[in-house]
Parts: sequence; C-alpha cells; structure tokens
Amino acid sequence: MTRIDFYILAGTETQERVQFACRLIEKAYKLGRQLYIHTDDEQTTASIDDALWQYRADSFIPHQRIDQQPETPAPIEIGHQHDPKQHQDILINLAHETPAFFSRFERVAELVLQQPESLAASRRSYAFYRDRGYPMKTHDMRKK
Repeated sequence: MTRIDFYILAGTETQERVQFACRLIEKAYKLGRQLYIHTDDEQTTASIDDALWQYRADSFIPHQRIDQQPETPAPIEIGHQHDPKQHQDILINLAHETPAFFSRFERVAELVLQQPESLAASRRSYAFYRDRGYPMKTHDMRKK
C-alpha cells in the first residue's frame, strides 16, 4: 500500500517549496530511487526543471520533462498533464489535487507551505488519504 508523507515547511513562498523539493529529489536520487514530480501547470513544471539544473554546482540530478516525450525515461521526470506510466517508486505531488494515479507509487510526498491555499489543499489531501486508510506520516520541517 502506498505510504504518504506530509512535509510541513516553515515558509510561505513558492520558491521555498521548490528548494525543499530539490533537496528531497536529490536525497532520493542518491538512494537509487526513481521519482515523478507532479505539478499543477506549465509554469510550475518549468520552475522545477530550472531549479534542478541550477540546484547545486557540485551536484547533477538527471531529470527531464515528461511532455518532451523522451525515448528513454530519466530516473526523475516532471509533468503536469501526463500519466507517468513507467514510474511507480516515489511521487512528489506539488499539485493542489491528488492525481488519480497516485496509488501505484510506493510513496507519495506532499509539501505543505504556510499559506492559506497550500494549507487548504493539504487538509483536503490528508482527509482523502485518511478516509481511504493509507498509512501517513507527518514531518514537521519547521522545527529543523
């Protein structure tokens, strides 16, 4: 069964969420995991793509956008309109809604900013997962 992790961030700015996502992606990649980053729209997809290219000078995180229809999938893919058919390991959900394909992943990470829209979406997601009996864990990053 899919495990759901909520990461409660201290910040209110979208860029803080993007930077935390990059840290989480890098950590998972170094552990040999494959990831799909799901976003709401083209702008967020492009923002994550750009951030991963610029994340750290001493780090390379191989990734690609799923809408570029790659012949060979990268270990990390980013998208907002497509079902990532080849991925089943880790889903980082940066969208405000839970994608229909979430349950085929081993893990789902939800990143929560301290802003009304993000908090409301996270509460809906939490209730959605809870009501369906998914195991959940909350990581309060405000204390770190």
